[in-house]
Amino acid sequence: MARLVTRQLSVLHYNKTPLNDQLSEAVWKRYLAAMDGQRVYFLASDIQRFEVNKLRFDDQLKTGQLIPAFSMFNVLQNRMYERLTFAQNELEKNSKGILDFSGNALIENDRKESAWATSRAELDQLWRLRLKAAALSLKLSGKNGDEIISTLKRRYKSQLTALGQTKPEDAFQTFMNAFTETYDPHTQYFSPRNSENFNINMSLQLEGIGAVLQTEDEYTKVVRLVPAGPADRSRQIKPGDRIVGVAEGDKDFTEVIGWRIDEVVELIRGAKGTTVRLQVLPSGSDSGPAKEISLVRAAVALEDQAASKKVIELKRNGQTWRIGVIKLPAFYADFQGMQAGDPNYRSTTRDVHRLIGELKQERIQGLVLDLRNNGGGSLSEVNDLIGEFISTGPTVQVRDARGRIETLGDGNPDIAYTGPLAVVINRLSASAAEIFAGAIQDYGRGIVVGGTSFGKGTVQSMRDLGHGQLKITEAKFYRISGASTQNKGVEPDVFFPDLFDDKEIGESALEGALPWDTIRAARYQRIDQFASRLPGLRQASRTRQQKSPDIRYLVDQQKLLADIKEQKTTTLNEKARLAEKQALDGKRLGIENRRRQAKGQDPLDTWKDVEDLAEKQNPDHDPNFERPEELALLNEAGEVLLDLMQSPNTARRKAPASAPARPVADR
Repeated sequence: MARLVTRQLSVLHYNKTPLNDQLSEAVWKRYLAAMDGQRVYFLASDIQRFEVNKLRFDDQLKTGQLIPAFSMFNVLQNRMYERLTFAQNELEKNSKGILDFSGNALIENDRKESAWATSRAELDQLWRLRLKAAALSLKLSGKNGDEIISTLKRRYKSQLTALGQTKPEDAFQTFMNAFTETYDPHTQYFSPRNSENFNINMSLQLEGIGAVLQTEDEYTKVVRLVPAGPADRSRQIKPGDRIVGVAEGDKDFTEVIGWRIDEVVELIRGAKGTTVRLQVLPSGSDSGPAKEISLVRAAVALEDQAASKKVIELKRNGQTWRIGVIKLPAFYADFQGMQAGDPNYRSTTRDVHRLIGELKQERIQGLVLDLRNNGGGSLSEVNDLIGEFISTGPTVQVRDARGRIETLGDGNPDIAYTGPLAVVINRLSASAAEIFAGAIQDYGRGIVVGGTSFGKGTVQSMRDLGHGQLKITEAKFYRISGASTQNKGVEPDVFFPDLFDDKEIGESALEGALPWDTIRAARYQRIDQFASRLPGLRQASRTRQQKSPDIRYLVDQQKLLADIKEQKTTTLNEKARLAEKQALDGKRLGIENRRRQAKGQDPLDTWKDVEDLAEKQNPDHDPNFERPEELALLNEAGEVLLDLMQSPNTARRKAPASAPARPVADR
């Protein structure tokens, strides 16, 4: 099997990486990180023994002799057993010490770059700190001493049980993914069991919470949310958050720290209409306590992800301008309905075409296409949708592993909308959404605003191996300008604040991501040239953003999150921890009250009041509900579009047929 995967990668992968000593060392480092990313199991002496394989993995992969890799995994199993047994013994014999939070102990938040422990005694001390940190988080969440010890005993007993169920297939998958991901992070080996889970997730045959998960160190991390899925609708969970506990209905929580991803997925998945509760550590928070979220499992229907419209009215110089907004959560298509010949099958392009027609009837004067959080989807749909805004021409280029370039394009001269256009993106706009935004930007068909997009510019396919599957990167997307969407993403013409940290979210945050590069541009003709006007548009937007209470609120949140993530250690002193929490809540309350004061609203007394008010504003967790700061960014997109419409070069253009030439006067 190893030789088969090796051959597939050498022939089919886009990145022709030679299998040599350099790659062998990269595999060795990834394998260690996959087994013990936080450096809490292995000893420095173990690492020294493992180093004999550092430059041999390439030869072993060619011959399929993976005994050294399995031997390393067996050492991990022994070390994990030692550590978990130590934790259980400490809980039995030293519960008083574990529950003593009066000292000055500190624990590192991230040990990825820390030195390996040189002795068992050093590991023992590290694990005592880990136990105390876990106990303090439980104390701060409201548990008493007996409950804390009982909870931790169950946690480590559960992890020992899972350890005893480890199979050779687990070792093989861990090592093979350390190998495949040296090519790029989207190339993965799936064991037969994980292949089944992957296929279920792709076809949405079983109900769940609508979240894509991955393992990061001992945690289950949320990578992205499925638009209109239960997690997305709840507005309580976001990419970067970590799931630490799962409960079915009203049952007790099962802690899933240290669990395999497939086991966590099985706990979360269940029948439609049933309730699953999650304990979640918010992104950037290592000290807890976890917040509890309740979700009703559901299948994500195509209608839930469908495009929707509204009209916003902007006032300027005593006049009112009507700007249409189309929100597009994904690029979707009912392929079954299409193949069955259903004349009313749903698709992105069909729905957007219809909505544009309705907005024209509502006499809009400009259009904003909102692609925030759009994770992509059908390539054919994004190609067709671009055609709704241009006459004819190329839309995207695809380069395969052999260097062959295919240019996709729109051959239909019909245009659904010829008027002023703005496209809004953020860090979670990926793949097909980036192709659309890039094409609109390259043509000069509209202005792109928001945050830099995700940077997912590669194409994967699934290859059956007989025993499992290989997801392999075989091609790369390029804009018609020749620039890749990979890694760098699409940079907007006008930037808005974005709370997603590009060091944690996005292609550039993934180790081993393929680089940005360029190919020859396709032949196309720009529709409008407004590059010379961009400095003025940017300055006008910055001025408005500085005056907007809701956008200033976002900027303040950005700074606070950055400060939190800069903290390298966490105190294990309860009083100090409570003081830190009070100080953090005070900062959050101050940010909120500065916004309220600027808007002429009464200040709130506590951070709890802020959380309660947020819940009251959207008690039913309506997926279409938009927070004030989200609305502010959407309005600013409309304002930028107005700036573009009213700039001298644009004013000389013929007024579009879809909009009146003059603004609507206030009455």
